[in-house]
Amino acid sequence: MARPARKPAAPTKPLTKPPVRIGRLDAAAIIGELRKLHEDAEDPDIGQMAADAELFQALLYLESHASALKDERARRMAAVRRVLLWEYLREQADLHQSKAIDQARAAGVAWAELAPALAVNATSAAYNKARRLQATVLTEASVVEGPVRRTPEAVHKVEQQAAARAAAELRAQQEAVRRHQLLAPVAHRLIEHRVGLDDNDDVTYWLDQIASVLPSCQTPTQILSLETYVAAAVRELKKAERATGLLAATTTDAQLAYAAAAEVVSR
Repeated sequence: MARPARKPAAPTKPLTKPPVRIGRLDAAAIIGELRKLHEDAEDPDIGQMAADAELFQALLYLESHASALKDERARRMAAVRRVLLWEYLREQADLHQSKAIDQARAAGVAWAELAPALAVNATSAAYNKARRLQATVLTEASVVEGPVRRTPEAVHKVEQQAAARAAAELRAQQEAVRRHQLLAPVAHRLIEHRVGLDDNDDVTYWLDQIASVLPSCQTPTQILSLETYVAAAVRELKKAERATGLLAATTTDAQLAYAAAAEVVSR
């Protein structure tokens, strides 16, 4: 009985099994270790080896001079480390080639011109190969959880999701700036006229918090903290009024500052 054909995965569906990748690696340190093996083996040409940071050239030297290592254990370890470094270099090549493509496109280079450089024969093939490379970039950048499928459709979907998140973050930042423009003057007035406000411990605590964050209130987190502190101060002033039956503000300026703060936090 013939086995039923396996249904192909949707082009945009995320990969469920992440590929094994080398990821972050101190390549220069490993090259340094391999250099030390060759020095200990008294490799006569070790002075010709490229610097530790010149990964490709250093690997070519180590490959061509592998026979300089006479110790079998050292020779085996060096070979495995070279395999590791070539795999790492392959991963890095995908990332940097994708960046080069982006820069070429930004400079106005047409896909037809990029086709020979990407070792393909058609404009559409150049575009598709570039999108597949972009999948590696998106995966490495942790734009989404798990690896991105190497298809143009999957990359486009992830880029749309990333753009939507960026737009939402921008809107949140703009809203935070708008709230800060309304809140900062009110907070300053509360601190300026705090002597005319109820001075129980809770009110004093929140006014102190406002005073501490106001001078450097720039980041979204600081702006949110300021809004939280002003709301808490208003809440405690209202609580004091209910407990005592008296106005929480004893001067006209303090009353105006309190009223303005209450209006802002109610929006």
